[in-house]
Amino acid sequence: MLLLGIDLGTSAIKVSVVDTHTQHVVASAQYPENESPIISLQTGWAEQDPEQWWYDIRQCIIKANASGKYNPADIAAIGIAYQMHGLVVTDVDGKVLRNSIIWCDSRAVPYGDKAFDSIGHAESLNSLLNSPGNFTAAKLAWVKENEPALFAQIAHVMLPGDFVAFKFSGQLTTTPSALSEGIFWDFSTNSVSAKVLDHFGFDASIIPEIRDVFTSHGEVNAAVARELQLRPGIPVTYKAGDQPNNALSLNVMRPGEVATTAGTSGVIYGVADAIAPDPQSRLNCFAHVNHRSTAQRIGLLLCINGCGIMNKIIRQWMAPQMSYAAIDANAAEVAPGSEGISILPFGNGAERMLGNELVGAQIMNLDLNRHSVAHFFRATQEGIAFSFRYGLDIMRSMGMHPSLIKAGKANMFQSQVFTDVFVNVTGVPVELYNTDGATGAALGAGVGLGVIAEGDLGKGLEKQALIEPNKQQSYETHYQRWLQYLQQCMAAEKI
Repeated sequence: MLLLGIDLGTSAIKVSVVDTHTQHVVASAQYPENESPIISLQTGWAEQDPEQWWYDIRQCIIKANASGKYNPADIAAIGIAYQMHGLVVTDVDGKVLRNSIIWCDSRAVPYGDKAFDSIGHAESLNSLLNSPGNFTAAKLAWVKENEPALFAQIAHVMLPGDFVAFKFSGQLTTTPSALSEGIFWDFSTNSVSAKVLDHFGFDASIIPEIRDVFTSHGEVNAAVARELQLRPGIPVTYKAGDQPNNALSLNVMRPGEVATTAGTSGVIYGVADAIAPDPQSRLNCFAHVNHRSTAQRIGLLLCINGCGIMNKIIRQWMAPQMSYAAIDANAAEVAPGSEGISILPFGNGAERMLGNELVGAQIMNLDLNRHSVAHFFRATQEGIAFSFRYGLDIMRSMGMHPSLIKAGKANMFQSQVFTDVFVNVTGVPVELYNTDGATGAALGAGVGLGVIAEGDLGKGLEKQALIEPNKQQSYETHYQRWLQYLQQCMAAEKI
């Protein structure tokens, strides 16, 4: 029996087909070959077309099928992982009304700040576990105020994964986990937040039917099945945001366990059974995939918007002909600390962990006579790793002190330079595994179908490496210099 996992990322779609017995990947594919663009009509805005997502997903599945490594008719269920916090709105017929306002869009920050004050800081943190910030509910408030004619046509509000499941099946559902990441969920009542709906003036009818993460979210209709060579009627049995799903892919399901990713954005994600939210709401708390009202599992999420995207931009600007492996080799030739150059990678929207400030990407202490392209490569990777340390210190202040962090050997964790800096500046060992978001989505589908037990997740994981801190290679001095630059920029932003 096979399972199909879909990872709807910002830069591309990935799919994996996984064998239920071994939990190993049979085949995988990515589409498109070049990274998907982000539409930015104004500074701080970020949008993508949901119908383009759906086209790319179908093309990616067709590409995987063409590998000939499996029979598509043997796929028994579908799981979906997706970029978190996005807003998709449709009319009564399911027609998409506008581009999705995606996770790194900053326009809704004032709407979330106003809601935080109106609902009350203590009430928001106690019941929502977050300030409304610039998450999905606040993004919808922006649409309501700035596009009133369009808002009047909205019949359904969805997170990106809800939309994809709807396109497969024609059925509208959502989950407590999805609603919590959109800041629609009240943890004190285990229901949609009446306070959020009342504050923004939203009708409850716009929220789809709420179901568990691991259950049927509709069955693939005949037309879609025919196009993708699937059996009609197979169910979508799992959908989750990319970071809770990444944790599942690494078998990070129990309190105290921690996962990380370093893709377009960077994330450290820890699981807890109780949490005291950060009073400044710099880190976020969401319902993990196995959260239940009777057994809380809260995902504590540190997000750095500017992570792999910063590494990509430096490559595009300075050495588009070089592979990432060659860039890593060049960076390794430069001594730790990059001979004084520091880079702040915060150029991809308002950074939650910096109080929703638009600090921007910064290059500090550049010496035109001494610094080469290789210095830029290393300083970029160091700056991204230092950003993780900054956020991890906030996480530690909230009571989470990881002794080990798990990651898939993908994206920036393929770089030895970045991985070494990450481990040494945080002081936490990292285990790297052979998994990714599409594999996690397939495994989640197996749990939802009832053919994989939650306790058996991790059966197919293979540890690729364990990287431990090197006491002889401290980055503390370099980090403190970088932190000083960050604090100066944050102070200037507030003037």
